[in-house]
Amino acid sequence: MIAPKLFISYSWSNPGHEQWVVDLATELRESGVDVILDKWDLKEGHDAIAFMEQMVTNPEIKKVAIISDKTYSTKADGRAGGVGTETQIISREVYEKQAQEKFVAIVTEKDEDGKPCLPTYYKSRIYIDLSEADKYSENFDRLLRWIFDKPLYIKPELGSKPTFLSDGEHVSLGTTAHYKRCIEAIKSNKPYSTGSFEEYCNVFASNLERFRLQKTEGEYDDAIVKSIEEFLPFRNESIQLFMTIAQYSPTQEFMSITHRFFENLLPYMRSPPHITTYNEADFDNYKFVIHELFLYVIAIFLKYERFEQANYLMTQQYYIPGNSDYGRDVMVSFVAFREHIKSLQYRNERLNLRRLALRADMLEQRSKASGIDFRYLMQADFVLFMRAEREDEGWWPETLLYVGRFHSAFEIFARSVSKSYFDKVKCLLDVNHVNDLKEQIEGYKADRRRLPTWEFESFSPSVLLGFENLAKKV
Repeated sequence: MIAPKLFISYSWSNPGHEQWVVDLATELRESGVDVILDKWDLKEGHDAIAFMEQMVTNPEIKKVAIISDKTYSTKADGRAGGVGTETQIISREVYEKQAQEKFVAIVTEKDEDGKPCLPTYYKSRIYIDLSEADKYSENFDRLLRWIFDKPLYIKPELGSKPTFLSDGEHVSLGTTAHYKRCIEAIKSNKPYSTGSFEEYCNVFASNLERFRLQKTEGEYDDAIVKSIEEFLPFRNESIQLFMTIAQYSPTQEFMSITHRFFENLLPYMRSPPHITTYNEADFDNYKFVIHELFLYVIAIFLKYERFEQANYLMTQQYYIPGNSDYGRDVMVSFVAFREHIKSLQYRNERLNLRRLALRADMLEQRSKASGIDFRYLMQADFVLFMRAEREDEGWWPETLLYVGRFHSAFEIFARSVSKSYFDKVKCLLDVNHVNDLKEQIEGYKADRRRLPTWEFESFSPSVLLGFENLAKKV
């Protein structure tokens, strides 16, 4: 790499300041910057003005550092001495050139009001402050990044416009105003906060009907994926709302409303009474987004250590009036929120995507726009799997396809090395003591209990629980 050339413009204010400039120039050269300084490069017999102009206008000089103290700014404004001459050259370049990254002022002194000493022509521009010893190292790094054109923050590549913003008609749940009112009410502890939340939930559940798929031309899996993508803004609203509840008001009243909210969503996963002719895939968009929402709610309560609240949603049964798909029982457990989606399997085969689990891929990709790290989704999925196993029910943990990224216990179980922490977490697994898990863990190790697999991919409940270390410390 060719060393960048830097010219330093400064004032001979006093011997101490001159030595400071020489020390800075030395430090920059030691950092790989080809510094040009009059004390080093302006020899007897040279034309000082020509030297200055060449340093400022020479295209090989990529950077010019203006060392600005009180004397420099005064001389620059008064066009006095060598500084005044350089100022005329530099200010013309600054004003006339569109690319202004060649010049930067380095402040070494401030006035009695604490304002940086800068020439008038530079006052509206960004500068680097080396006047304070305790911030010198940090701001010297900024100077180096400017010289080498290596900024700390780099603008990311422009991505594609989300599908749900594409031209055409889009479905709206009509919840945004209710969402904003609810967020404000919860954070401000308004007396109507629970009523506002219930109103949001009712509007959401009622207007979810708008996402019901209509008969369309083309492949049906395309319509399902499009509907799932269009739901994303409303999923994100819900995530932010449940995060607010977890942080500010995880009360029993809020939890009861949350339970009823999910109870009202379950019927969308089946054919409504007024529809007599349908295909099973007609409700696959609902199956995806409702399962995703439930997974996020559990993930949020675990992230914020609201274990009793997460346990409440796993313990409560959910009422489905007129339910025929679950036999005669109109009360179902949380496992009803996860059902196989055949249309995604069909899509995987139709497009020859060769993915182990397209649904898991979609959950992982969509998590990047959620504000919740994917590891919290996997943690929630694992808890739901273990809890369902305790109750002899089935929960397929979609996201654990990605658990190969982690080779130790999930966070809440890693922290459960402390007995007092385990005592808070154990309700999630429906146990009283660590030994209550022993038979279950040994069953997995001896293949008496079957674990979910994706071809050759699976997971170890013992490892993800950190079983050997649970409740080992006080």
